[in-house]
Amino acid sequence: MKTFLDWSAYDTYGIGDAYSGIPATGGNYAKAVAVCMHSRDCQNTGKGVMCPSYRITGDRAHSTEARVAAFKAALNGEYGEKSFDDPRLAEAMDLCVSCKACKKECPSSVDMTLIKTEYLAQRHAILGVPRRTLLFGALPRWASRYRRLLRFGISLRNRSETLAKLAERWLGIAAARPLPALAAKPFAGFEAKGEGERGDVILFVDTFCHHFDPEIAEAAVTVLSSAGYKVRIAKPAPDDSEPDRPLCCGRTYLTTGLVEEARVEGKRVLAAFRPEIVKGTPIIGLEPSCLLSLRDELYSLGLGAEVGDLGKQLYLLEEFLVREHQRGMRLNLKPLDLPKALVHGHCHQKAFGVMKATRKALSWIPGFKFDLIEASCCGMAGSFGLEAEHYKASLDMAEISFLPTVRAAEKDAPIIANGFSCRHQIRHGGGRDSIHIAVLLRDALALN
Repeated sequence: MKTFLDWSAYDTYGIGDAYSGIPATGGNYAKAVAVCMHSRDCQNTGKGVMCPSYRITGDRAHSTEARVAAFKAALNGEYGEKSFDDPRLAEAMDLCVSCKACKKECPSSVDMTLIKTEYLAQRHAILGVPRRTLLFGALPRWASRYRRLLRFGISLRNRSETLAKLAERWLGIAAARPLPALAAKPFAGFEAKGEGERGDVILFVDTFCHHFDPEIAEAAVTVLSSAGYKVRIAKPAPDDSEPDRPLCCGRTYLTTGLVEEARVEGKRVLAAFRPEIVKGTPIIGLEPSCLLSLRDELYSLGLGAEVGDLGKQLYLLEEFLVREHQRGMRLNLKPLDLPKALVHGHCHQKAFGVMKATRKALSWIPGFKFDLIEASCCGMAGSFGLEAEHYKASLDMAEISFLPTVRAAEKDAPIIANGFSCRHQIRHGGGRDSIHIAVLLRDALALN
């Protein structure tokens, strides 16, 4: 079986009972599936994230364990020669939101997110790539090449019920869900900012911050420069074939199974950061799924040992600030006259243990009080909540505890959510605005 991702990390992954019935075909991909030891933690409905789809259905068929069983059947030939287009496999994967919870909360660390990427790539090879997949997956390219047209089209579609219904009929985009609007102007890069007495840092401005929420990137620059760093914006390498297009982590391509396109983005990132890998320059990201995809999933694209070196220099903003705080860095922060805030952790923040840094950074603001929202996935999950057939499931996930908590918050209480999709779900489902931690810290700076 030819795989699209590099599964060599599983070649010697565990021994003996570290596997449970390795399928007959699939090589190392089959081993990645077989790490499931049927602990059934994926059928937990208590604290934690796993598994959002099981939580809303209560049906074992929508758990990680059941998905593993379906893949084992497919790789053992029980679904025929072209098993990846079998309806039974499609049904098993239908409600998977790629939240990464299973990799964190499963005792065997089943990486269903990556397993799903391979599945989608195999399915595309058999059936072709759907139009909606091309639309969502290639967002970084559409937003760069056709930004004005895309912004106009989204605005028009959001204002017109007729166009929204047509888009649902033709593309499967939920008519009831507004699409995120692009900012009037994208993030405006610059050469460098800050005196740099504490050294240089690189700010990786992802697609969502660049095109939809440039204020977040601008706020991060202000915070980092105020903390004593010289901030440079990540740029493509001089010999990049698309020097005017911002760097992209490839996340939208990976989640839609467009592996070759994701590999192109991964190569661009490595080429751009190669000099910084040698220097050891910290590289700071803002969108959890983007930065943490570079740190975790880039290895699956088979791009060499540099991926591991790069991963050691990648930080989310609050991770970097907390690390530097331990080394003597201090932000001059003032009290904010605000009610107790709510903090929602993106699934990737939870999966990679970033929430500790988030809490620590927020504790620096004098008198600032906050509660963490105890919830599973917000349900938006990238394009999942925009898909017509998943719109109801998306809201069902959010309504378990997430959106009720948001609605119950005091009127002027800040809601902090670092994830782009999470903020969109909060606005649409909860009727509230939310902010990124970078914006909150900027507002708390005592600059005068």
